[in-house]
Amino acid sequence: MNYDIIIIGSGPGGYVAAIRASQLGLKTAVVERENLGGICLNWGCIPTKALLKSAQVYDYLKHAGDYGIKIKEVEVDFEKIIGRSRQVAESMSKGVQFLMKKNNIDVIWGSGKILSAGKVEVTAADKTKQTLQTKHIIIATGARSRQLPHIKQDGKKVIGYREALTLPKQPQSMLVIGSGAIGTEFSYFYHTLGTKVTMVEFMPQIMPFEDEETSKTMEKVFKKQGLNIMVNSSVEKVDTSGEGCKVLIKTPKGEETVTCDIVLSAVGVEANIEGIGLESVGIKTEKGKILTDTFYQTNIQGIYAIGDVIPGPALAHLASHEGIVCVEKIAGKNPDPIDYKNIPACTYTQPEVASVGLTEKKAKEEGYEIKVGKFPFTASGKAKAAGHADGYVKLIFDAQYGELLGAHMIGANVTEMIAEIVVLRKLETTGHEIISSIHPHPTMSEAVMEAAAAAYGEVIHL
Repeated sequence: MNYDIIIIGSGPGGYVAAIRASQLGLKTAVVERENLGGICLNWGCIPTKALLKSAQVYDYLKHAGDYGIKIKEVEVDFEKIIGRSRQVAESMSKGVQFLMKKNNIDVIWGSGKILSAGKVEVTAADKTKQTLQTKHIIIATGARSRQLPHIKQDGKKVIGYREALTLPKQPQSMLVIGSGAIGTEFSYFYHTLGTKVTMVEFMPQIMPFEDEETSKTMEKVFKKQGLNIMVNSSVEKVDTSGEGCKVLIKTPKGEETVTCDIVLSAVGVEANIEGIGLESVGIKTEKGKILTDTFYQTNIQGIYAIGDVIPGPALAHLASHEGIVCVEKIAGKNPDPIDYKNIPACTYTQPEVASVGLTEKKAKEEGYEIKVGKFPFTASGKAKAAGHADGYVKLIFDAQYGELLGAHMIGANVTEMIAEIVVLRKLETTGHEIISSIHPHPTMSEAVMEAAAAAYGEVIHL
C-alpha cells in the first residue's frame, strides 16, 4: 500500500493534517490505535467542556433567585452528567469518521512504528502486522498525563484526567495537584457539584503561566467560592493504604496532612514518543520532545512531527495549525511559519480565563516601555445584566509604537473574545485603531475597545 502521506495519530493535529493533505490531492492514511479525534476529542477538550457546562447550569439553577426565578430543589445526577459528557465525545468522534470518509482518507487501525523513512509498520489489536509505503510520515501521537515519580497513579485513588472524566460516583473530597488548565477546570467542576476540593500548586501563584494579576484575581474568586488553595506547596507523599488518601504536603509554614477520597494528579502531560521507532531511525529528541525545523521536519528527511510531541504549548488548536502548515509545505505551497508569540490560551472555569502574547511582567523584562489599559466587567452593562460582573479585559501596548503586546482576560465568555485579539495582533493593529473600531453595544466585547481607550487615557465608562 503506497501513500503520499501517512500520519501516525488522529488527534486534532493528525486528523486536521490528514484532511488538508487530502484537499491538496495527496493520497493520505491515518494510523490510529484507539479513537479518532485523539485525546482532545475523546478524553480532553470536548468531554471536559461538556462536564463544565453541566456544572455551569447547576450553578445557574442554584442562583436562579438572583434572576427572579424560584426553583424549590436542584439535585446533581453525577452519573448522567458523566454519561452526557461521554455521549458528546462519541458524537464528535463519529463526526471525524465522517470527515475521513468524505475526504477519502484511509484509516488503518493499530499502533504505528517507523521502520525507516518511507516505511511504517502497523500492529493491529490481534497482533497482526502490515508494512505501509509512503513518501512522507507525520508523527502526531500526542501526549498523556505526566506521572510524578513519587506519586504513582493507580487509576482508583490517585488518578489522571482520563479517570477524572469517568469516575463511577462523585467523591466527597478531592485533592488536585497542579493548577494549570487541567487542574483548575477539574477543581471548578467537582467543587461546583459539591465535592470538597483542595488545590495544591508548587509555584507562588495558581495558573502560573498566566499574567500575575489574572492569577491573583482567579485565586480570590476561587477562595470566595469555597475552594481550598495552597500555593508554594508540594505534595510529598500520598498514603492510599486506608479507606481514602492521606496526603502529606510541604508548605511555607511546615508540613500538613490532608485527607481526601481521591487525588487528581494534574501536573501536565508528557509526549507519546516511546515505541514508535524514533531510536532505530535516529530521530533527534530533547527533554522528551522531538526536534523539528520551522516546518516540522525532523532531522530525517521525509519524517515530520507536530502537536504535543514537539516543543511548545500543548494546545489542540496549535497542533491543528501545525498540521496544516506541515502538509502545505510538503505539497509545495508557501505557508507562513507559525508565530508562536500569538497563540491564545484558554481555561474554561467560571469565570473563564483567556490570554495571548506577553504578560505585563514579561513585557517589562523584555525592555518595553508599556501602556496598560484595563476595563472591569463591573462597568459593563452586558456583564451586569448577565449577572457575571467578575473580571476584566487587560491590554498591554508598546508605548513607543502602539503595538498590542498582549491581552489578558478573566470573565464570562472571554474564551470567545480572545480570537479578536489574535487577529488584531496578526494584523499589527495599534491601540488607536482599536479605539476607533466601533464595538456593538451592549456586549462583553466592548471591554476590548474600552481597555484600549483606558491605556491612552480616553476611556469613557470608567
